[in-house]
Amino acid sequence: MTLKELERQYSPSRWSHRMNADAVIQAHVKALKAGTERARALAQTLLNVPYGEGDGEKLDVYIPKTNCLDLNLVIYIHGGYWQFLSKEESGFLAVPLLDKGVVVVAVGYDIAPKGHMDLMVSQVRRSVVSVVQQYSHIRGLYLCGHSAGAHLAAMVLSTDWSQYSLNPQIKGAFLVSGIYDLLPILPTYINEPLKMTEEVAVRNSPSRLVPQLQQSSPGCQILVAVAENDSPEFRKQSEEYYATLSAAGLKVTLEDVPDTDHFSVVDQMVDPEYCLTKLLMKMMNS
Repeated sequence: MTLKELERQYSPSRWSHRMNADAVIQAHVKALKAGTERARALAQTLLNVPYGEGDGEKLDVYIPKTNCLDLNLVIYIHGGYWQFLSKEESGFLAVPLLDKGVVVVAVGYDIAPKGHMDLMVSQVRRSVVSVVQQYSHIRGLYLCGHSAGAHLAAMVLSTDWSQYSLNPQIKGAFLVSGIYDLLPILPTYINEPLKMTEEVAVRNSPSRLVPQLQQSSPGCQILVAVAENDSPEFRKQSEEYYATLSAAGLKVTLEDVPDTDHFSVVDQMVDPEYCLTKLLMKMMNS
């Protein structure tokens, strides 16, 4: 594949059937912001809760208005190719989940160029440890990540927790339109602010860390979702990661979401009747 074609394959905005590349990204950001504003109006919020010493190491917590302590908790890790977006527009998932008594935590991390891949992975891992320490009474812990956030969520599942103060029992993970092998993006424009070497890409590729996932998260229910109108390379990333997890005997399903692109596949999770939102609720109720 030529570099030009490789970069087209890894430019999700160029594959939407709804609108042009710039417009689809603008619509995506607008949808995430609107959903987060709705969530902040509905929830009791704890904003900018530190999970580490760094300026970017903060969480936003969306708490349902209930007296029950025995709640499920979903940690959402945002996308943006490790170089855009933030936790500030990542609370939208709370809109359908608050009514179901689910706590939602949006994780902030240092995107590139300030943050590099090893740091981002370390940050999301530490954020999960911090959440478990703060909310030790929760019924079940779940992860949800989109695009780069799905990559980071998969890295959390593949953590050697012996290096941390506890071993989080993650019951389920929703990985939406993610990248699980970083090697193909090394020569592309995406890597310019990340500055990953081959060594960095290999050690941060979930597709190469499945034995660690088997050790760390053997009972975790994993849903790998991909948009019908994701690019062939993005679809291949999800299909191959699913196949690798399945071959390793893990509890994994692949969901090919019809009539969606890379952005609408997650934007619609603000809707309680959307297929992925219903599957997330089903996972938490099983």
